[in-house]
Amino acid sequence: MTTPTKHERRIVIRPPLSLAGTTRDENRKLIREWWAELDAAGEEGRPVANVFVMGSMAEILRTFDMPIAFPEMTSLQTAVRGRSLEFITTAEDAGYSPDICGYVKADIGVHLQGGDHPMGHLPEPSLVVATNLCNTYIKWAEIWERMYDCPVFVFDIPGWRGSGFETKRGSGTFRDDVRYVEAQVRELIALTEEVTGKKFDIDRFRENLAQVNELSRLFREVLELNQHRPAPFNALTEGINLMGIVNAYRGSPKGTRFLEIAKAEFAERAARGVGAVPDERFRLLLVGTACYSNFRDFAGLFEDWQGVFPHSDYMSFAGGALDRGVHYDLDRPIESMAEQMVLTTQEAMGGMFWGQDWLTEVVREWSIDGIVFHGVKSCRTVSTGLPDEREWLLRRRDIPGLFIQSDLVDPRLWSAAQLKNRIDAFFESLESRRAAGARR
Repeated sequence: MTTPTKHERRIVIRPPLSLAGTTRDENRKLIREWWAELDAAGEEGRPVANVFVMGSMAEILRTFDMPIAFPEMTSLQTAVRGRSLEFITTAEDAGYSPDICGYVKADIGVHLQGGDHPMGHLPEPSLVVATNLCNTYIKWAEIWERMYDCPVFVFDIPGWRGSGFETKRGSGTFRDDVRYVEAQVRELIALTEEVTGKKFDIDRFRENLAQVNELSRLFREVLELNQHRPAPFNALTEGINLMGIVNAYRGSPKGTRFLEIAKAEFAERAARGVGAVPDERFRLLLVGTACYSNFRDFAGLFEDWQGVFPHSDYMSFAGGALDRGVHYDLDRPIESMAEQMVLTTQEAMGGMFWGQDWLTEVVREWSIDGIVFHGVKSCRTVSTGLPDEREWLLRRRDIPGLFIQSDLVDPRLWSAAQLKNRIDAFFESLESRRAAGARR
């Protein structure tokens, strides 16, 4: 019998999974409903909020029944559907620089073309909520303010002062930070009352917080299922669908129900030994994002080597920090929200800029063979320091890493041959490393 090559996959016959495809089907249904709500709000002239995945404040906005548009999600969808370059060049023709965030230009291109999007229609925002978690968010919000003369509320959330200087619960610094953020939460509530003409319902707010508590618990349990070998889902591909729903439906029973469906399907896969990638050989951790303009090709470069991503830091910081264990105290809803904003901001942003400890923990608990650092050429925030982080982890923790570059949504920055050469060489080094370990 000949030994299969590294690119060949064995055919394994298993009884069909009873829950196969349920997560995908529910995802498609909910995304269609989300777009339908945005379309209807635009046609009826109802207030719509533009927010971001980090610090969306959906718990408050949902209390006022405001439809929520996430530009990172809608820009990503233009790329996956092969339309992002059209919108990017529209924005560049209007004067936006080639070297700014591709998400921004894809979004602005849609608005400059009247809001017509491959998935539906982006309505004009009546309110913009941003945070200082990404420097681009603030300038992005200012663009909408100029285009639509809409109010913009920017949360200034105290960040991590550096390793060893975290604000601990109960400390004076923590109490000061919470009071500072709580005052801003109350300001946003008052502004949203003004925009919508509705009074704030504290009991409805508590219901939303309770849903997020459950959403966070389920999200962590779903992620932990990928500690199984083989990993039941790929954080690079299926993980994007999970994040889309938990953001769009944060605080809604529909979001909680979706994660229950996902957990059941992935648990069935894990119990039956069905992996997201057939004949899983390498387990990887992604730092950064995928290249969505060439999404399937990007994923295929790793799947060809039977490489799977059980986890990614994007599922953490772009997942609304749900993996950090969000838990609101429903007896103190507004103060508790401020507390969680301070805590999760420090953990999420600390993980982005001082991520060595978190990455090391994930490597251990998810049995990771190597880390893929994907630098996004149009995003300095998530790309700065990645080569240094890779080098530090290799030297100090003996964790191998690969640094590659392309973009979020700009296909002009995609080089298949260059990426393939580097990825193939990385997998060959992992094979050599594994062989050397076996000989010891």
